[in-house]
Amino acid sequence: MPRLDLCAKRTTDQCTSRVRLATRKGLTKLLLCSRESSIFKDEDIEQDDLRSSRTPWAALPPPPIKPIADSFRCDALVIGAGITGALVAERLTRQGRQVVIIDRELPSLGSTVASTAMLLWETDRPLFELAQLYNFEKAVRCYRASHHAARGLLALVTDHGIACQMRPRLSLYLAVDDSPKLVRNEYALRSRADLPTLFLDRVELLNRFGIARAGALLSRDAADADPVRLTRGLLDVSLQRGARLLKANAVAYDSAASTVTVGLENGLSIEARHVVLATGYVMPNIVGSTSNQPASSWAIATRRRPNALWPEQALIWEATRNYHYARTTPDGRVIFGGEDDDAIIDPEARAAATPAKVRALKERLKALWPRASTEVAFTWSGAFDTTRDGLPLIGAVPGYRNILAAFGYGGNGITFSFLAAELLGTLLSGGSSPLLDVLALDRDLPANDAPSDRQA
Repeated sequence: MPRLDLCAKRTTDQCTSRVRLATRKGLTKLLLCSRESSIFKDEDIEQDDLRSSRTPWAALPPPPIKPIADSFRCDALVIGAGITGALVAERLTRQGRQVVIIDRELPSLGSTVASTAMLLWETDRPLFELAQLYNFEKAVRCYRASHHAARGLLALVTDHGIACQMRPRLSLYLAVDDSPKLVRNEYALRSRADLPTLFLDRVELLNRFGIARAGALLSRDAADADPVRLTRGLLDVSLQRGARLLKANAVAYDSAASTVTVGLENGLSIEARHVVLATGYVMPNIVGSTSNQPASSWAIATRRRPNALWPEQALIWEATRNYHYARTTPDGRVIFGGEDDDAIIDPEARAAATPAKVRALKERLKALWPRASTEVAFTWSGAFDTTRDGLPLIGAVPGYRNILAAFGYGGNGITFSFLAAELLGTLLSGGSSPLLDVLALDRDLPANDAPSDRQA
């Protein structure tokens, strides 16, 4: 193939990334900019901009990732080697496709390593809010799909024997005030939808988990994991099937022909039958903007204290907009996060705010679980954003033939990434799903928040 001078033609707009959303539950939350203004320009975003450097996850040696020395052709090109790209590559290589994965930096060390890897199927929007935004049937379809994805991810890891410390967990959705009304209302809708959830009143919650709240929803089929080990394990599966992992920065896209030509920063190009964008929170400019509200979030991991964890080590999060969330680790730590702040976006401001945020997280954790260690071993933060409906962006990129997007945004980032991989695999095999309309990049999003009793 000829060497294409696509890099020289890149405009300012083409260099500007628009990042949307992240995960409070997953803290894969990161950077966003709109058409009018940006938090970061694409060429300025580095892995350390997406998250602070110290997390409790495995520090693995980098995998072999070679730079591209010449232009070439392939069947499927996956752009991004984080958790979403790894899941997409596994799905496509399972279909027998010739897959190439590219990333401009080291795999799994961008937003993936900032994830708290709470693999929940309950979305940031409770079922009753999604039903108000759309309708009950569409809301239930989304919740059932997320539930199916959470179970599918656990099965996938088990089938491949990926050593990522994945553990099946229960999840606790806690009332935040003296009344259990909101969680009772949510329970009524989930029961109507036949979702695996129980209501616990104050006494039942205290007796079983030792947590003093007005009530909670208890759900099965959640999980937790080490997101770095999970990503690297999935990449290994694809590489063993013949996929290639290469270092490159995609800067231009031409889908006018029957194939897609992706221009690289070094002037070379890759021609692919299908391209999947799995770039996390560094969104290429060809993807149209959706409504966004950037913010930052913080997390801490305590020192090991395995005898001071709550019963059953359930995943915990709260029935409120700006919720706190908690999980444990196999070596006896508590991970606790939240303290979201939409006035603090850039890395320097996040760093300056971190001491006060850490103090607040320690106080909140102590109120939730007084037996937790007061010594913090790890502290990290990240910028994040969300779509108006809290659902991911999955499917064809409007106006670009054979270019698909897998943006598992929201508090269920890893769960949504598995869902994206499954849906896009189905689409490339000639199938379809009604979910592709529900989660389309150009879907009609609600203009305003649905009425809600949840606290802001």
